Amino acid sequence: MSLQGRVALVTGAGSGIGRATALRLAGLGAAVTVVDRDEAGARETAEAVERGAGLALRVVADVTRPDQIRDAVTAAVGAFGRLDVVVPNAGINGIRAPVGEITPEEWDETIATNLTGTFLTVRYTVPHLKAAGGSVVVVSSTNGTRVFSIAGFSAYNASKAGQVAFAKSAALELARYRIRVNVVCPGAIETNIFGTTKARLLEQAGVRSAFPDGTIPLTGGQMGRPDQVADLISFLASDAASHITGTEVWIDGGESLLGETGFP
Repeated sequence: MSLQGRVALVTGAGSGIGRATALRLAGLGAAVTVVDRDEAGARETAEAVERGAGLALRVVADVTRPDQIRDAVTAAVGAFGRLDVVVPNAGINGIRAPVGEITPEEWDETIATNLTGTFLTVRYTVPHLKAAGGSVVVVSSTNGTRVFSIAGFSAYNASKAGQVAFAKSAALELARYRIRVNVVCPGAIETNIFGTTKARLLEQAGVRSAFPDGTIPLTGGQMGRPDQVADLISFLASDAASHITGTEVWIDGGESLLGETGFP
């Protein structure tokens, strides 16, 4: 599997799945534009790519800002001359709170980052992908697609379900340009997103505040790794997946198969 000569853009690439994906794509030969709102994280990822003899462009941008993501795409094409692979990965857990307690501002922040940020990334990259075809791999979640039992996650779930619906619509619309659009849905992965999640009044939500009850079947409870998700993203971005579009793939060690109440 090779991405030699391809150009990729990854949002939220300063840490976690985004960083692992940028490194994996670069390792397969792609030049990578590393996009993150955190300047230090973006710099560290770009430097790691370059230490591995890869090509990287660092761009600081907030995916909720149309002007910033547009300029990031312009910089990528200006630096590398084309665009072939797009990974809308930037996302937040946002606030975990009951439906009756979450504020409109908190709702808007989660939707803006996870769903609107995905739309904006695709919106501004599509004109460049049309030149020679390409691949978009959206990073969603098991939550909102298979799992609905985490208390206080209505905004997050809505944003992640929306990503899948958006990707399927885009896949059909863009197929004529040989642009493939797929989705990866990770379960529990070892990243720093858990440490930045805020919670409030979860006892009022009336459902479990943690999932799963029991364990992750494939690993006996051990969470997945960002590089495992990056491997899946790289496959979907490559010619090895040339006939796959409009598809979501869950990568969670069987976690989401436990259902709403844990092990049967």
